[in-house]
Amino acid sequence: MQLSDTFLKHFEPLADPRIDNHNKLHKLHDILVITILATICGADNWVDISEFGKAKYDWLSTFLELPNGVPSHDTFGRVFSILDPEQFESCFYAWIKSLSIDVNSEIIAIDGKTLRGSGNRRKEKKALHIVSAWASNQSLLLGQVKTDEKSNEITAIPKLLKMIDVTGSTVTIDAMGCQQSIAEEILIQGADYVLALKDNQPKLHEMVKAIFHIGESRQYKKMLNRRKVEKIHDHGRIETRRYTLVSARDPAVFQLRWPGLKGVGMLETTRTTNNQVERSTRYFLTSLAYENIDQFMVAVRKHWNIEINLHWSLDVGFREDHNQVHVGHAAKNLAVMRRIALNLLKQEKTNKRGVSCRRKVAGWDNKYLLKILTADHNLKRV
Repeated sequence: MQLSDTFLKHFEPLADPRIDNHNKLHKLHDILVITILATICGADNWVDISEFGKAKYDWLSTFLELPNGVPSHDTFGRVFSILDPEQFESCFYAWIKSLSIDVNSEIIAIDGKTLRGSGNRRKEKKALHIVSAWASNQSLLLGQVKTDEKSNEITAIPKLLKMIDVTGSTVTIDAMGCQQSIAEEILIQGADYVLALKDNQPKLHEMVKAIFHIGESRQYKKMLNRRKVEKIHDHGRIETRRYTLVSARDPAVFQLRWPGLKGVGMLETTRTTNNQVERSTRYFLTSLAYENIDQFMVAVRKHWNIEINLHWSLDVGFREDHNQVHVGHAAKNLAVMRRIALNLLKQEKTNKRGVSCRRKVAGWDNKYLLKILTADHNLKRV
């Protein structure tokens, strides 16, 4: 196998942080390759990774040097704890940038996730929080920014937007990201936005609620608006979604004075399961014109792809929240490694099973593992 033909070539500039002496028994390149292959195949900790290397030694030795055999689990842990996380992540971005992904008309969902196992109360070490950008149509992680707390998402999101290409896309963010500065940054980067609005901004939330209350009382007469209904039947559950988008040209909306605002949206959901009815109402600010209600509907619906296809996959498929790596930079670097593996697993389309199953098959079948390593060739490009 020619590793130079895979995404791994973008990690070749990574500096080895170890002292170059007789105690340095293993090549950094070998350590990185074994780690990514093992992570794809179901290894979730340093012991798993080392055991994977031993089990696959004959195969690995056909394309790795392995001058002193497979590294121990302590070696894997020590190297990743001192590896520069910023440089490691820059290699990840070099790979993503090399793909020249077409994000025009893409729905890019931005959301945060706390790695619960990365914290240590005894050592007063806070859990790592990662804000990610997810291309919903292509099931691809475009980038991420690490913070120490969820409250820092407000400052992390603009940084993330500057790191990735969002031109021509629609960016969706939950209520934490409903900030004027973030809306401005999205517009500067050439994208539209759909921002969820909740009572963390009580005054703005009440103003938008009042707009729809007035609209409902008048049946939206003399208001520039579009309304659509979706009905979903799934495993005995009936869900009705009513979308309403009111133009910012309406006097009631115009007073909001929000950057690039072209409309306010409402989603009313009625969910019926076993004769039990649940209702919810959510509100949004958007730079989409009210005539583009179809685009608004798709953006709202696909925002949750980041929860299912990224966060849930990492929790269930990779057991991320159970991973208790605390030493040095190991938690940050291993988080990047898991996301590299997930990107590759998501792009391999021949196996229709879930991520957990694909990881197992990759561990059983070396040919399938090689197919995953080159899965990024299937991405939609500019």
